[in-house]
Amino acid sequence: MSLITKEKFLSKEWFFAYSSILVGTLIMAAGFVFFIAPYKLAPGGVYGVAIVIHHLTVGMFDFMPNGLPIGLTALTMDIPLAIIGTKILGPRFGVKTVVGFVSTAVFVDLLEFFWGNKAFVENDPLLSSIFGGVLVGVGLGLVFRARATSGGTDIVAMIIEKKTKLPLGQLMIYVDSAVVLITFVAFKDWNIPLYSLITIFVTGKVIDVIVQGASTKKAVFIVSDQHDAIRNKIIKDLNRGGTFIKGEGMYHNKEKNMIYSVLSRREFEILKNHIRQIDPEALITVLDARESIGPGFKSLDES
Repeated sequence: MSLITKEKFLSKEWFFAYSSILVGTLIMAAGFVFFIAPYKLAPGGVYGVAIVIHHLTVGMFDFMPNGLPIGLTALTMDIPLAIIGTKILGPRFGVKTVVGFVSTAVFVDLLEFFWGNKAFVENDPLLSSIFGGVLVGVGLGLVFRARATSGGTDIVAMIIEKKTKLPLGQLMIYVDSAVVLITFVAFKDWNIPLYSLITIFVTGKVIDVIVQGASTKKAVFIVSDQHDAIRNKIIKDLNRGGTFIKGEGMYHNKEKNMIYSVLSRREFEILKNHIRQIDPEALITVLDARESIGPGFKSLDES
């Protein structure tokens, strides 16, 4: 499956995609420079490795006494990985992915040049690991929404997947975990990999919110003999739609109409109070709707 998507040059979609990539990579860079790198945290990926190398090379070279630049180090890993990935996996990595990892490297080194190596929040690695994860998650989420990828160790996981047939998500966890363990080997401090795991966890949660949306929608399934009255409440008062699902009760083998609808939290509370009054014996199952696409919600073009 190709990950390359094409937008018409200078179209609204083109501007949106590349603006999202540039804004996202700038936010990511801020997370690395202000919160993550000063505490030697390595939240997986090539930037985790680059941060370790950066700290290990402090004072090693006269021309770079503060250590090898994080962005440049990451870029020297991203470029060959993308080339190898293209040869092994085929043309999966388009221009947007290249723009993504190049702009991240540039922004990281520019921010590090002007800001230095000091932490934005001093003497608080826990708070820094959380806020660093938030910024990296927001940035990566914007990159993913632009239909680009982060490159780096994701490509390593894809290559291993092709050779071993293991699940990609599982492999990405293994690869990132290996990077985290490198920090203990390098710095002999268990606090660093533990804080790094917090950053990885927060990053993943924030990516989900950015990509899928912080939805407050509820998917509701209702089994009730008063299905017509409930239908009228949903359509006329709440101005929502729904679907009748024909079924059969397991206990009495009686035909049932189950209602499926997607509502906001407020709309669900209104409907629940209404059902309580007309049919206290109704069965209601409520699920969090991570993303709602279609009439009355987000359009397919926005997703």
